[in-house]
Amino acid sequence: MKKIKIAPSILAADFSKMGEEVERLERCGADLIHCDVMDGTFVPTITFGMHMIEAVRRHTSLPLDVHIMCVRPLNKVSDIVNAGADIVTVHAEACGDALKDTLRFIRSYGIRAGVAISPDTPFAAVAEYAELFDMLLVMSVYPGRGGQKLIERTLAKAEEARNFFEKTGLERDIEMDGGITEENVASVKAAGVNVIVAGSTVFHAPDMAKTIQNLRDIR
Repeated sequence: MKKIKIAPSILAADFSKMGEEVERLERCGADLIHCDVMDGTFVPTITFGMHMIEAVRRHTSLPLDVHIMCVRPLNKVSDIVNAGADIVTVHAEACGDALKDTLRFIRSYGIRAGVAISPDTPFAAVAEYAELFDMLLVMSVYPGRGGQKLIERTLAKAEEARNFFEKTGLERDIEMDGGITEENVASVKAAGVNVIVAGSTVFHAPDMAKTIQNLRDIR
């Protein structure tokens, strides 16, 4: 099993004190900070962009895991990398025929590239590009808003991907985002996921450090 990493989503943070929230995540043991960039078109929600990523970067040395939920993500990669991203993940559904070029472009900056698939997109849609990405993000809810429950059938997709990576000898992270709690994280890990994105589970916890540790340790 690959090392378990916890990537709290700052979408669930208190935006009025974002710097403090980011610093608190680092003190409490987060491994990555997950940043969602949404344009209101690919998904109905609009969130922060490059300026917020720059601001987050100033408050932490943790890797910034930036998930782009926008149309034509290739056009946003340069700005997001320059803002301080360490991992840039794009949606296969948003890239279409440009997925290969987009992943290569991300890697040309010397950072890690990720590809995300929504709940209705099969792993087979991106398997042929596995040599070009470093991380697969399996969305366990429909992208665009927080607070949804994890869609159980997405676990089988993560398990399929992990089996594929092991069979082909590819060292790849599998990240899952959406509805992950202390109650279901064991089944998420059992499916082969090793990067756990959690928003409200972490930020609404009475003890953030304990919750992050529990998400990492529960089997």
